[in-house]
Amino acid sequence: MSLFSILSPQDLMLAMAVAFAAGWIKGIVGFAMPMVMVSGLNSFLTPELTLAGLILPTLVTNGLQALRGGATAAYSSILRFRVFLIVGGLMLVLSAQLVTMIPSSVSLLLIGGLVSVFCLFQVLGVRLVLNQPSARIEAAVGGVAGFAGGMSGVWGPPTVAYLMAFNTPKKEQIRIQGVIYGLGAVLLLAAHLGSGILRAETLPFSAILILPALVGMWVGIRLQDRIDQASFRKATLFVLLVAGLNLLRRGLMG
Repeated sequence: MSLFSILSPQDLMLAMAVAFAAGWIKGIVGFAMPMVMVSGLNSFLTPELTLAGLILPTLVTNGLQALRGGATAAYSSILRFRVFLIVGGLMLVLSAQLVTMIPSSVSLLLIGGLVSVFCLFQVLGVRLVLNQPSARIEAAVGGVAGFAGGMSGVWGPPTVAYLMAFNTPKKEQIRIQGVIYGLGAVLLLAAHLGSGILRAETLPFSAILILPALVGMWVGIRLQDRIDQASFRKATLFVLLVAGLNLLRRGLMG
């Protein structure tokens, strides 16, 4: 079956532009690619094709982001956040099977509400600070992130909020996000090969979006390298707030 039997050439060009924009934002703050791609692609494609389209670009860009500091640093991040990864991975695989059974608006409203409240507290100067890691909190956040990821392909906002609560340094936060999202993307790929979202008709579409996403990410990284920790935190908070409000919007319209 031809790629253009499921979308027009114009839609493909628009999708590539969305992938570039998503990669650019990800290059700056280290996350938000699924959020940008879902928001952009959903405006002219079906939800199933949107979800299929973001899977491979997300997998490749997160892999590169995770390994930017070297394999040893990436492995140390896996060990440090193993509870988050294990619980989040299990929830992602389970919730991916519910895509066609439960409205995604349920998880979108939950995640959007939590993230928006977190950002509001930050803006008002009420900072949530976690001095020491807690396995229970890490498992809870990982579970929420995984559930949302399997249902909608978006699992970044709760992860970033958790990392910001530790005031994680810029380079470390970028690497940790790459590791968490990269492993999540592998599971998302496997889960939706099983769910039927990613199949012979939709796989080429997702593959085509890899290149514009990589180019956008490269441009964004050039900017990220030039900003300090304070500016990085502000940029992250801004994107996180937009993500939270957008998830609420999608959940309410869902």
